[in-house]
Amino acid sequence: MQQLSVYNSLSGKKEIFTPITPNYVGMYVCGPTVYSNVHLGNCRTFMSFDLIYRYLKHLGYKVRYVRNITDAGHLENDADEGEDRIAKKARLEAIEPMEVVQRYTVDFHDTLAKFNNLPPSIEPTATGHIIEQIEIIKTILEKGFAYEINGSVYFDVLKYNETHNYGKLSGRKIEDLIHNTRTLEGQSDKKSPQDFALWKKAEPKHIMRWPSPWSDGFPGWHLECTAMSTKYLGNQFDIHGGGMDLKFPHHECEIAQAESMTNQAPVNYWLHANMLTLNGQKMAKSTGNNILPDAMFSGDNDIFTKAFTPSVVRFFLLQAHYRSIVDLSEDALLASEKGFIRLQEGMQTLKQLPSSEATSGFDFEAWETKCYAAMNDDFNSPILIAQLFDAVRFINAVKNETATISVEDQDKLSHKMHEFVEDIMGILLDGSENQSAVSTALEGTVSMLIDIRKTARDNKDFATSDRIRDELLALGVQLKDGKDGTGFSL
Repeated sequence: MQQLSVYNSLSGKKEIFTPITPNYVGMYVCGPTVYSNVHLGNCRTFMSFDLIYRYLKHLGYKVRYVRNITDAGHLENDADEGEDRIAKKARLEAIEPMEVVQRYTVDFHDTLAKFNNLPPSIEPTATGHIIEQIEIIKTILEKGFAYEINGSVYFDVLKYNETHNYGKLSGRKIEDLIHNTRTLEGQSDKKSPQDFALWKKAEPKHIMRWPSPWSDGFPGWHLECTAMSTKYLGNQFDIHGGGMDLKFPHHECEIAQAESMTNQAPVNYWLHANMLTLNGQKMAKSTGNNILPDAMFSGDNDIFTKAFTPSVVRFFLLQAHYRSIVDLSEDALLASEKGFIRLQEGMQTLKQLPSSEATSGFDFEAWETKCYAAMNDDFNSPILIAQLFDAVRFINAVKNETATISVEDQDKLSHKMHEFVEDIMGILLDGSENQSAVSTALEGTVSMLIDIRKTARDNKDFATSDRIRDELLALGVQLKDGKDGTGFSL
């Protein structure tokens, strides 16, 4: 098996990846809070971990990939007062919170499927694990790292920090956190402003609530991930992933919760994907500086002048390392589109090259080693892509008869390029997207001709009407006139 190095956010350096159980990997990734459509910045994170999941599987690991759905609306930014996002959306649209959850969970799945993301092994929901969360709170209370007051339960950060290191993942010191914290209204129940909620007593207006030993209420934001990761992966597992913005406080609080229960580190390797910016600015729903994937695929937006296919967008995102900030712009997408087409054409050309018995001018083993070296270096997809273009340049040289490749190397190169591009990077090259685009264009063209034919018939121009019908029929398109208008079939 290949030797893989990963950048561990906990140590701040690359480390040789050694799973707890040989040949098995447990990986947990924080999923979406399903109160709105998933934007492209969110998709980048899940695409990054899809790449990691695919490569681990390619190396022969049996991977249990757990990614949660947050459907129990916690308060925004882990605040002590306010309205949770799901309930707020439900109130604004006058529907049940679970209608909100269902709508945006479906959207999340549909969007990731368009990007060719593999589904996780398990996708648990926060509301499906309320009992587990209550049991964890009981344990933390028994261990003396939490306290109950007025029906709410808070994690005692200062108490925990006496024997552990709160801030070891994010690099923050508790003294600095205390110094920089302002006393806010609504925090009076807490012993310290740094303490975070494990359970919140629900206000009368709060829709989503569950019974507990302390009050009718709801779990804190950080608790669900501890509950679901440990339930399906054990008290210690290999990889925990998420966006860079979750490192503090979310992941820091996860560590504190888990260590307070078991007195052992819950995760061996913490991996964080960086953000996506749009035209140089942070992508965020709150500022309006964001774009939904479907708007990119259709071209129906005010940001870009043309549509881009899911594969082109995926290719663009994988041209940057998952730990790098990526700026989305039209120029960058157009460049990626050209590169994508060149890669696609190169792989098609490879299949059509004339067989040669000549000695190969291509060192397949050296090239393959460089490709794996890129992916083994913390999943370095941009370096892998550079190697793929090296192969394309050689393919074009063979096509132009300035180089030769043996039949054996031709077969091996074709097989391995498909593995790297389709299986590992998850980029579709089979033309299915193009076919979809062609189908859409065909449907639009026929509909336009039906409208022209209707105008001709309304004007009693039956010669034009019949000509459109007959010529479409000759092309295999049959028009069907009915009382509700004209349809067509192929």
